[in-house]
Amino acid sequence: MSVQLPVPDESLRMVAVHAHPDDESSKGAGSMARYAREGVEVTVLTCTGGERGDVLNPRLRHDTTISADLPAVRRIEMARAQQILGVDHEWLGFIDSGLPEGDPLPPLPEGSFATLDVEEAARPLVEAVRRLRPHVMSTYDENGGYPHPDHVQVNRVSLAAYELAADADFAPELGEPWAIAKLYYINGFHRQRFAAIARHLREQGEPGEELEQMLQRYDERKDRLLTTRIDVRDFLQVRDDALRAHATQVDPDGAFFRIPHEVERAAWGTDDYELHLSRIGVQLPETDLFAGLRVDAEQLAGARQ
Repeated sequence: MSVQLPVPDESLRMVAVHAHPDDESSKGAGSMARYAREGVEVTVLTCTGGERGDVLNPRLRHDTTISADLPAVRRIEMARAQQILGVDHEWLGFIDSGLPEGDPLPPLPEGSFATLDVEEAARPLVEAVRRLRPHVMSTYDENGGYPHPDHVQVNRVSLAAYELAADADFAPELGEPWAIAKLYYINGFHRQRFAAIARHLREQGEPGEELEQMLQRYDERKDRLLTTRIDVRDFLQVRDDALRAHATQVDPDGAFFRIPHEVERAAWGTDDYELHLSRIGVQLPETDLFAGLRVDAEQLAGARQ
């Protein structure tokens, strides 16, 4: 199926596929907020409700009103984060698989997201793609960003939906086919970023022991390919506010919030993506997820001649 390029005065559209509520605020939040501010129609699609998550905020860990109905609390948190980012949001309705622990690892709960057949699990995402008609999709890499079973399943389901949504023979009851132009992996936590920030701190004579210790866990031979870097220096506070809205899921005094914004702006002020699939011609590297998709009236007139 051919890609339908935007026409003048038509909004650009993007979907960001995430595993749990809070993932959207820790991975690509700045770029989503920026695009939404610029008029792009940005929709976060959250696969699960985070039902099996833990309360990670030490101040809330013993709050019995939270433990009584954590899924409901996380829905409220997601609504707050959505409002802060200025994006649309939909739940895809799957059940959190949890993060198994033990040796050997126990089986995942029956019926949870990561246990489902990929094509069957892709159906709600295919329906959303055909209805929302995004030009760009962002998702996780083949390792899920980190190897949580739901994150790995997000990768599989996103890749399947990219193909199936464009296939007119697949599930016509889910809507008219739609071909996403570009699919990106969001690389939120990677060695290159942390190394640049640590180097900046060293040059400023400031301590950065936490970052230095973190870097020791990375293998630079496995650095991710960063094809597309989006300037988010003006959206760091929005990102942090959105993540703090997920109050049960973050320690407000934790390491994520300890890097001063002025250090981030100076050392590495971008959200970073890897262009994994494209149905249009591209020129890499990019500074815009919609590179090659922004069509003005003059370009359109020239194309028709």
